[in-house]
Amino acid sequence: MAQDPTDHAAETGTADASNAVTIEIVEVVTDEVVAAFEHLIPQLSSSSPPPTRTDLEAIAAAGDSALFVARVDGAIVGSLTLACYRIPTGCKAWIEDVVVSDQVRGRGVGEALNRAAIDRARTWGAKNVSLTSRPSREAANRLYQRLGFMPYDTNLYRYTL
Repeated sequence: MAQDPTDHAAETGTADASNAVTIEIVEVVTDEVVAAFEHLIPQLSSSSPPPTRTDLEAIAAAGDSALFVARVDGAIVGSLTLACYRIPTGCKAWIEDVVVSDQVRGRGVGEALNRAAIDRARTWGAKNVSLTSRPSREAANRLYQRLGFMPYDTNLYRYTL
């Protein structure tokens, strides 16, 4: 259950407190945060190196993004980045780089991260939240649909620099 959206943390969990998932927005990048990303990012992408401390500090300091981490039993076990931007037709938000440690998948971590990001996007005034997910990520796609994300009929184009 999410706390006041102006807070920097939200909690969700089951009746068993040891399985509680706590969501935090990273404001200060610690050695623990850097180490967590060194562990998590390879589970998300084999072609992208983990972010440096400087990279993480830039995300945490940016006013138009939020770097979320999920904890179970005090350990960081997942992350998500929410980016928000304004255009002439309104404020839009994107969820990017969602990753949950393979050791805790299926325990509500991804759901808690996404719900916290949706709550934050709402407080920023976004009119919607978008994300992409590879079709091969079947469990993630089921989660997004269960949360209310709908497939959007568009062509996604990418120009590689």
